[in-house]
Amino acid sequence: MTGLYGRVAAAALLGCALIEVGTGAAQQLQTLNKDQREQISGILKTAYSEVKKNYYDPKFQGLDWDARYREYSERIGTAHTMNEGFQVIAAFLGGLKDSHTYFVPPLRMTHFDTGFRLTILGDDCFITRIRPKSDAESKVHAGDQVVLMNGFKVNRQDFKAMMYYFGVIAPQKSTELLLRSPTGEQRKVSVNTEVKVSPMYLSAGVDFTNFWRMSGDQYESERARISEVGDVMIWKVPQFNLGMQEVENAIGKARTHAALILDLRGDPGGAADSLKMMVGSLFDRDIKIADRVGRGAPKPLVAKHAAHPFEGKLIVLVDENSASAAELLARVVQLEHRGTVIGDETSGAVMEAIFHPELMGTYPYAVAVTDANLLMGDGKSLEKTGVVPDEVLIPTAADLAAGRDPVLARAAESAGAKLDSTEAGKLFPFEWKPL
Repeated sequence: MTGLYGRVAAAALLGCALIEVGTGAAQQLQTLNKDQREQISGILKTAYSEVKKNYYDPKFQGLDWDARYREYSERIGTAHTMNEGFQVIAAFLGGLKDSHTYFVPPLRMTHFDTGFRLTILGDDCFITRIRPKSDAESKVHAGDQVVLMNGFKVNRQDFKAMMYYFGVIAPQKSTELLLRSPTGEQRKVSVNTEVKVSPMYLSAGVDFTNFWRMSGDQYESERARISEVGDVMIWKVPQFNLGMQEVENAIGKARTHAALILDLRGDPGGAADSLKMMVGSLFDRDIKIADRVGRGAPKPLVAKHAAHPFEGKLIVLVDENSASAAELLARVVQLEHRGTVIGDETSGAVMEAIFHPELMGTYPYAVAVTDANLLMGDGKSLEKTGVVPDEVLIPTAADLAAGRDPVLARAAESAGAKLDSTEAGKLFPFEWKPL
């Protein structure tokens, strides 16, 4: 878990195949001058030092960290653009294959928006949302399967690395897609990216929290929302950024219902304090979420029970984009036999990290470094494995195309409420953030 806002927290490299393939697909920017090359080298040195000092595994996953630093320092010398330099840094850290150790490059003065959003269902990738009035609106449709993106196959294994590469390290001016419709027809499209120049001026006094809110890959509103269906309350939490009052208010409302559906689909995690508050509000006793295992002695991560917790029936919804704190909560619910988890297998991106904001001149960047692995009550880590739901249920391409939500409908049925999948799909309309 880390305080980083946005989807980058959940999209750290699980592999660096795209970054290692070379720079042909990278957005070509101004050729590096001597000062810029020195800046890139300085960022690489910072990344090396922060990992050397803080990484939870003193053996660095079996890597010779000093030798790796020397190797990648030489690669900086062959980089021709800033993007190529950033690729080297990302690949350097990506070698650890750790979801919470990654590089966030300096803020660009340009904002890139493809106009469409993707998700993994099972092992395949699908388009789920299209921004109104974008170039994508007339070219892609919800429910289209993405077979190839910019020439690369898209699947569960490589999805996070691809999103990190094309969304964070090297945004593209257009995206080449090979699509398969829900009825099986294939077509190729080229979708132009909306590129806008930011009017913001940066200085050494920049508010880093606001910076990460703006620069993170956040497409949807971060606000939690509530819907009531009969004696069931549905609480959709898109991110663990809730304060005590917001949690208490939601749980107070939940206590007036027989059942609570906690929708954590698409939730990338967030702050440990929010996780502890939410877990504590669901149990009548203190709960050890996990043991933090780092270079020192293990330390328990404990949620203190709330004075007035919700004690009714609990159902937790998850999917492939549920990560970090969302996965921890879902797994605690399973291990403590507190409720039922429904949906798709989760991300498997569960570590605890220290977030190091830095400056390249006046431009903020960051290095996140895992300082602890988190071992659950069964002694196992969720990193790279994720949470397998008690009931696996995945929407189809046809469901996406029709705007249906069979997972929420099934949860409502299990909780004792009547809600068909079409109505379920309308309960929480997607809220686009303005460009």
